[in-house]
Amino acid sequence: MEKFTSKKKDIVFYGVFFCVIFAIDRELKGMKKISIKEWAEEDRPREKMMLKGVSALSDSELLAILIGSGNDKESAVELCKRILQKAGNNLNKLGRFSVNDLVTNFRGIGPAKAITIIAALELGRRRKSEGAVNRKKITSSDDAYAVFYPVLVDLNHEETWALLLDRSNKVVATLQVSRGGISGTVVDIRLILREAISHYASSIVLGHNHPSGNCTPSAQDTAISKKLKEAARWMDISLLDHIIVCGETYYSFADNGMI
Repeated sequence: MEKFTSKKKDIVFYGVFFCVIFAIDRELKGMKKISIKEWAEEDRPREKMMLKGVSALSDSELLAILIGSGNDKESAVELCKRILQKAGNNLNKLGRFSVNDLVTNFRGIGPAKAITIIAALELGRRRKSEGAVNRKKITSSDDAYAVFYPVLVDLNHEETWALLLDRSNKVVATLQVSRGGISGTVVDIRLILREAISHYASSIVLGHNHPSGNCTPSAQDTAISKKLKEAARWMDISLLDHIIVCGETYYSFADNGMI
């Protein structure tokens, strides 16, 4: 009798257990992603921008407007939040992502959406760069860094640029001198001087980036500075500084007595 009662209890227990599991499974299957269209109007990125202005939108909402849609599990905003988290919530780091980085790591991001994101970030970089060049003359390493920063900060490879200045230290031209790999680039001194002469420049500020984030000048960096300074001197042109951009900070040859 006791065995029968125990067996009956087991049957009842497992019966209830499987009923609960079945109910939970059915409920989960019935759940679906809430699309942005189902949000309150003031919370949808496009409508929110129309109602409150573009400054009211978060970075993820702005990106969501660019990509238009998410995937079967995430809305566009949720997907963009995850993309930003991958970049440490830093737009400069996001600017270093390639099309392949975005397509490979984020479901719902194809080549077209990835290109749209990268193109938008590039426009922002160019806008900032133009503003920096046009705002004032170069009177310090901070001024030079402000010009080089938007041009170089997002790059995964080394590039060297030159600012050509008039006698008032105003920028008359910006020149991309070279484009290299991750750890170095070749600088043509003759190209810099030719452009300086053609623009009637009185002085030059050289700038390049270290993608590694290490601001320490290499032996090649020092040699290029010395070579350019000596060559320019014969043409009555001064090398005022050489700036190394390494993320949110920089190294100035002039400030450190290297020029």
